[in-house]
Amino acid sequence: MSSRKVGIIGARGIRNYGGYETVVSEIASRLVQNNVDVYCSCEYAPEINRPTDYKGAHLLYFPVKPPENYSLRKLYEFFYDIYFASKFSALCDIVYVLGVSAGPITIMITRLMKKRAIINVDGLEWKRNKFSLFEKIILFIFFHISAMSANATIIDNTQLQRHLLGLRKIIYIPYGASSDTIPTWDTALLKNLFGSTITDKLSKSAYWLVIARLEPENNIHLIVDAFRQTDTKYPLVFVGSFTSNKYRNLILEKIQNANNIIMLGGIYNFNLMEMIRKYCFAYIHGHSVGGTNPSLLESMNMKNTILAHDNEFNREVCGSGALFWKNSEELKNLIELTEKGKITTTPIQNVAFDRVQKEYAWDRVIEKYLELFKS
Repeated sequence: MSSRKVGIIGARGIRNYGGYETVVSEIASRLVQNNVDVYCSCEYAPEINRPTDYKGAHLLYFPVKPPENYSLRKLYEFFYDIYFASKFSALCDIVYVLGVSAGPITIMITRLMKKRAIINVDGLEWKRNKFSLFEKIILFIFFHISAMSANATIIDNTQLQRHLLGLRKIIYIPYGASSDTIPTWDTALLKNLFGSTITDKLSKSAYWLVIARLEPENNIHLIVDAFRQTDTKYPLVFVGSFTSNKYRNLILEKIQNANNIIMLGGIYNFNLMEMIRKYCFAYIHGHSVGGTNPSLLESMNMKNTILAHDNEFNREVCGSGALFWKNSEELKNLIELTEKGKITTTPIQNVAFDRVQKEYAWDRVIEKYLELFKS
């Protein structure tokens, strides 16, 4: 595959921000190791300090800064994808598109530019409550345009196939998980970033953790409701950003007088994120709409005790390696039983770890990508 060139579109950068960016960093570096020439899209960054490659993968940057406004941000991302679809169609043999928010670009790639396009649908985007009815309709239409015009459609969870009946060329390739190093607990780093008021509440292996976009389908409201009803001695830490002012106001009202709920916001420092994930007492996973979440895989890989929302997608990923809840009352009970040591969690942790090593190892994942790119 020495002559194969692959362009990856849809992430904001590489090994920054969230799940997509971490996934791209893992895929790109491993493809390079297998003699694939990789190009990755990145959001605007000042030329003076931006890297031009990541472990051999080429990094190309959008020339316009992203806006702060959420609505403008959506429009910005649409043109961002079009820009790189055009650029990578000229440079590459295959264009790999993450997400369906710019679905029509697959028509441009395959029909106009005569290149191969692969799309990763990343769950059931049109069912996300953060979107208006109009946005849901657009995403549903874009999804079908993408799937019909792409040369292959990738799903990361086999349960998605039940929701995508009638589509051709569906290929299952999951996300992966890896742990290059085991981080050490660094109180000084936390204090430097978040100050004494927050850091004094955090102790190694003595906090509950949620890592997610703070939006309705990730059930942040249910997690908060459950936690407010418990007599837990450990604080609850949220890592992530809100995508809706309306939902933000709802959650902030719920936690107004809660001194044991800590909002750290988005964290884009990989080493810090690994440290916070590694040393939580337990990880609460509320994602409910589609797919396999990279943060869940990483928590399984860290041998966290996992309390996961009970749905078909999380069941497939975790198997018997998690405790499952459907509502705030069930989560409340699990929190209290787990913290008081009334549930033996070590076997659950081991099942989760063994499962992620066997089913979601990056080396196995990259073999599937290589097979797809060769075909």
